[in-house]
Amino acid sequence: MRIALKIAYDGSKFYGFQRQPGLKTVEGEIIRVLQKLDVIESPENANFKGASRTDRGVSALGNVVAFNTENPKLAQPRVLNHYLRDIWVLGVAQVPDDFHPRFWAKSKIYRYYLIDEGFDVNAMKECARLFVGTHDFSAFARVEKFKDPIREVNRLEIISRGDLIIIEIEGKSFLWEMVRRIVTALKLCGFGIVGTEDIRKMLEGRTDKKLPPSPPENLVLWEIKYENATFQIDEYSLRKIKQEFFERFSSFLVKAGMFKDWLSYL
Repeated sequence: MRIALKIAYDGSKFYGFQRQPGLKTVEGEIIRVLQKLDVIESPENANFKGASRTDRGVSALGNVVAFNTENPKLAQPRVLNHYLRDIWVLGVAQVPDDFHPRFWAKSKIYRYYLIDEGFDVNAMKECARLFVGTHDFSAFARVEKFKDPIREVNRLEIISRGDLIIIEIEGKSFLWEMVRRIVTALKLCGFGIVGTEDIRKMLEGRTDKKLPPSPPENLVLWEIKYENATFQIDEYSLRKIKQEFFERFSSFLVKAGMFKDWLSYL
């Protein structure tokens, strides 16, 4: 039987998603627990695959992994979450034997969170519109050898929420650092340092200027959409996860309030 898991994780606790010898990674921790519970013998025998190999520091609310198992009863959220730390299994699905979480994905949604430093949000939205569609994103990515730099962005939204600005971008696939470099461009647009003509030139290859990627810690792989995978949510696990998220949120909110008062006082 082939099983897919929808997973969330705090990227600040790991050296990225992909397995690396001697380092704590998301993939490595999931495989360790699956082997401990005899859900899989090895990642190779189980054809273990991940949808997105997020970089170090990047978090996820909706990444997906899949594997073959003869012991599906233990591949359940409430069991796996008991053994995982800083990784949460949100749902489980039985999928076809040839299911590959990366190749079967219809689109991926990322969110990047910014503190509003006085950005011109309208200017950011104007620049954001230029990225939608099919373009050569060589100027906005670290392009690996033999990788096609042509990508399609289906949607790019700038959302103001109090002191925060959320940049949400959706597409079928993204190049390495593509989202974080687009975020840098939008930040510069918001400060008036870069304009729409600069973005057009970069998308059309009329300049060899490249912008650095924004920090990975504010980036979240929000969701991956599939047509043939319906994840079953375990209500007990969901309640436990919400409680843990609330506890972390409360801790950070109090700390943020404290520093906000310090800034006001000084």
